[in-house]
Order: sequence, then C-alpha cells, then structure tokens
Amino acid sequence: MRSDAMTHLVLALVSMLALGLLAWVAGRVSRLPVCPVCVGVAGTWLWMLAARLGGFAIDTVILGILLGASVVGVAQWVETRITPGRLPLLWKAIALPTGFAAAYGLVAERWVLAIGAAAALGFVALVFLRPRRAGAGDPEAVAHLEERMKQCC
Repeated sequence: MRSDAMTHLVLALVSMLALGLLAWVAGRVSRLPVCPVCVGVAGTWLWMLAARLGGFAIDTVILGILLGASVVGVAQWVETRITPGRLPLLWKAIALPTGFAAAYGLVAERWVLAIGAAAALGFVALVFLRPRRAGAGDPEAVAHLEERMKQCC
C-alpha cells in the first residue's frame, strides 16, 4: 500500500473514531438518542466529499466504502421501524440498490443520479414507514369491526 493511501486510511479511521466519540459525549450530555458509529461514519464521508469537491485529493475507494456503510445503516434503521404488515425483505431489496446508486452518484459526481436516487430512497422509506389505515386488508381489524357490527343492534 502506498504511503498516501495509508495516510488516507489512517485519517478516515481517526476521523470515524473522533467524530464517534464526540457524538457519544454529545448524546450523554443532551440525552438525545444518537448513534456514535453512524455519526462517525457519516461525518467522515461528509467532510471527505466536501474536501474532494474543494479540490483536495481524497481516496474514492475509502469514500465509497463509507457511503456504502451508511446505505446499509439507513436500510437497517428503517427496517427496524417498518410498519407492521409491510415486507422488510422487499424494503431491503429496493433500498440497497437505490442507496448504492445514490452513493455512486456522489462519488462519481453525477449529481442528477445522486439526487434522484436519494429522493427515490426517501420516498420508498416513507411508504414503508407510513402507518397503514385500519381495516385496509388487516384481517384482525376487519374481524374486530365485524364483531362490533354484530353487537351493535
């Protein structure tokens, strides 16, 4: 491994640890639920992306790996909050390729792709997180309503 590549790797690792530690301390002080690992990874790729756009030499392999980790993290975070009755596997099957397209768009500086894929990912996440209407195909809710109607008169 070349020395500049090793420098970039060490810089990314130190950044993730430092930002994660800061997020952990901030979470303890403020009592806000903050994932230090998520902040460390996302914060690192954010400053790396900004530095790259500013003309600094940034290792795109490291940037891509960090973005991929965030895509997987977002997919997992949404999966734990999916409305009951929705399919978690379908969410992941849509979210991961869409998120990776957005990540590729950021690394390759293809802004239309990055923004379009990120918007699509956000829309799909909202669909999977949106509460279902009562009785809309929910057998338990339908049975409950039918029982209440029988007892009505």
